[in-house]
Amino acid sequence: MPKNILTRGYRRSLDRAQQLKRTQKIAFAGVGTLGVTAVALAAFPAGAQTTTTSEAAPAAKVAYSSQQQIKDVHAGVADQLAGASQKVAFIEAKQEAAAKKAAAQKKAAAAKKAAAEREAKKTASRSAQRFEVKQVSAKSYPNNLDGWIREARAIMAKHNIPGSYSGIHRNILRESSGNPMAINDWDINAINGIPSKGLLQVIPPTFKAYHVPGTSWNIYDPVANIAAACNYAADKYGSMDNVDSAY
Repeated sequence: MPKNILTRGYRRSLDRAQQLKRTQKIAFAGVGTLGVTAVALAAFPAGAQTTTTSEAAPAAKVAYSSQQQIKDVHAGVADQLAGASQKVAFIEAKQEAAAKKAAAQKKAAAAKKAAAEREAKKTASRSAQRFEVKQVSAKSYPNNLDGWIREARAIMAKHNIPGSYSGIHRNILRESSGNPMAINDWDINAINGIPSKGLLQVIPPTFKAYHVPGTSWNIYDPVANIAAACNYAADKYGSMDNVDSAY
């Protein structure tokens, strides 16, 4: 009986001891937990959220990165718009300068054309005036032997063909008696089929060869006949003044 009592008492003692150990462990765990909590509370100010550090840090980092990217995008867009505006302004300024240049060139060309037209009108007017003066001042000759000789000599002077009034007049009276339609139908030239014609009795081949510019091509024209005959006489005899017979 006493043996069993000891045994039960011993077991009870063991049970109490084990319970005491468990209670101490729990107490120590509670103290540890309180210590960790106190350290955490000391690290954050009052009123701070209870979010753990491992969760709060990444959230703050993500928020900062998003805002910075938006700012960078806004800055890039603003720079592109500014560059585009500068390009548009440059192109518009260049086009405006080109338009002004083209307008100035067109205006200058129009002014030059107008000046040329005015000058052409002035030149035409001066030419017309000179022509009118020339027409008015052109010397007229009577339609007779005297007029024919004087007109022929005026034309001959322009071509440096010699021949005095008296020398021409003398040979005309001998050759045709002053008849511009005279024709020789009996001498050797007539026999050969080329009769002498006109005031100074010139054959057609000679008239053609010694024709003087500015006169008619009609061999019976008195002025043309005198000029061609004097041109021939100057070539063969030096001057009509040196002719005293058939030539």
